[in-house]
Amino acid sequence: MLEVNSISKKFGDFQAVNNVSFKVDQGEVLGFLGPNGAGKSTTMKMITGFLDVTEGDATICGKSILNETLEAQRNLGYVPENAPLYEDMFVLEFLEFVGKMRSLDKEANKIRVIEVINMCALKDVEFQKIETLSKGYKRRVSLAQALIHDPKVLILDEPTDGLDPNQKHDVRVLIRELAKEKCILISTHILEEVEEVCDRCIIIGEGEKLFEGTPNELKSKSSKGRIQDVFRAITTDQKLQGVNL
Repeated sequence: MLEVNSISKKFGDFQAVNNVSFKVDQGEVLGFLGPNGAGKSTTMKMITGFLDVTEGDATICGKSILNETLEAQRNLGYVPENAPLYEDMFVLEFLEFVGKMRSLDKEANKIRVIEVINMCALKDVEFQKIETLSKGYKRRVSLAQALIHDPKVLILDEPTDGLDPNQKHDVRVLIRELAKEKCILISTHILEEVEEVCDRCIIIGEGEKLFEGTPNELKSKSSKGRIQDVFRAITTDQKLQGVNL
């Protein structure tokens, strides 16, 4: 459902992303890992059509993000790392607005807004202005707007950022439930999240893919079964005791 083919991005002489390829199928959650500045958000912005591609392409449900941009984006839900929201709008009002922008008819929009409010646990704040919400609730509103048109592909950049432990648990449960019918690409700095929600993971560093495999395959490279040790060894080239790359 999501296929990335040798995608690259240059800003002048700086190679931000270099020849990255991967595939995510329906029913799968792929974790996208890397240190700050590794090129994760840049890659996601290219896949979603928010940033021009220097080389390569990505397809969403068979539609090229370069040549069939709108068709590809119709099948896509996207939560950027710092998702912009219309903060002077009420939560319910904002979600209804997004549904209209996604071309849902009046009745379908009304039903779907109720569904995503319940899904994302926003019932208690649906009549509050977004500007009055905590960071955690704003994050949930961002997730709700990405789901409003029931997309087949979800791209989530740090979806649990700013959430408390209970909220993180709820969002992770929701991601696993959504993955039964969708394919999901999730960027995260929380390595425990990889073990809890991801079927496979990719690590990139300095714009290049350094690892692809399951969380268990990643853990197996550490004698202590610690993903964080393997992550550090892969992304820093340090030779850490008990890590076999």
